[in-house]
Amino acid sequence: MKRPAGESVKRPPKAKPAKAAGAAAGAGRKPESRLAMVRRARRINRELAELYPYAHPELDFRNPFELLVATVLSAQTTDLRVNQTTPALFAAYPTPEDMAAAVPEELEELIRPTGFFRAKTKSLIGLSVALRDNFGGEVPGRLADLVTLPGVGRKTANVVLGNAFGVPGITVDTHFGRLVRRWRWTEQEDPEKVEAEIAAIFPKSEWTMLSHRVVFHGRRICHARKPACGACPIAPLCPAYGEGETDPEKARKLLKYEMGGQPGQRLSPPADYPGKPAPPLGGG
Repeated sequence: MKRPAGESVKRPPKAKPAKAAGAAAGAGRKPESRLAMVRRARRINRELAELYPYAHPELDFRNPFELLVATVLSAQTTDLRVNQTTPALFAAYPTPEDMAAAVPEELEELIRPTGFFRAKTKSLIGLSVALRDNFGGEVPGRLADLVTLPGVGRKTANVVLGNAFGVPGITVDTHFGRLVRRWRWTEQEDPEKVEAEIAAIFPKSEWTMLSHRVVFHGRRICHARKPACGACPIAPLCPAYGEGETDPEKARKLLKYEMGGQPGQRLSPPADYPGKPAPPLGGG
């Protein structure tokens, strides 16, 4: 992938299988103490910060309302598909007042590519009516208020708070939950319990960026079915090393998005994003 001079993606170095395998197997070692786990978790976070200094929310948005709507649409679909859908959606309904007055069938047609479009239409109109009637047409900046909106739970609220208002929050999506369990930071399955346990490990100032880094890693390297263990820079710190491909060359072929030289999910990524923008709907 050709990039402007001076820009580069930090490629995962070749993992050290022997060291990593020892960390994974834990042969002959005592169970990890709480203190050791916290230290390892914080080291992983520091490593991820070096690997993904450009980590960001992968939904395109220009204001809190657009981020709220995009996050609701992102359920059961990819951020890419949402980003390809929202330009036409926000051109038609740029404000909560506009969306509150939408004809459901017309809104359904615009968001159809994201799936579950009837349920999502009901949520979008409902939350827009609530914003219009209860919050003066503005997205509130408090979690307690956000979760009163139709279709908005803690995960969506934390996305909006962290990225539109600068309020620290941990976003527990499927990638985040999978990785923190793989790394044995928690054994919890319930998202709220996961959020509480991870929040206790890290200072509040790290919560939002930690969420982005973990999700980035889950999408690019530590995949659900076939993690690229052999191309993972944090393999020596991972108790689950070996669940995926350990051969470095084979693992490199599993890398996604900018790590694999492919477009990212955003049509309008941040200026410091080192990969290619995603194509618009129908753009290949």
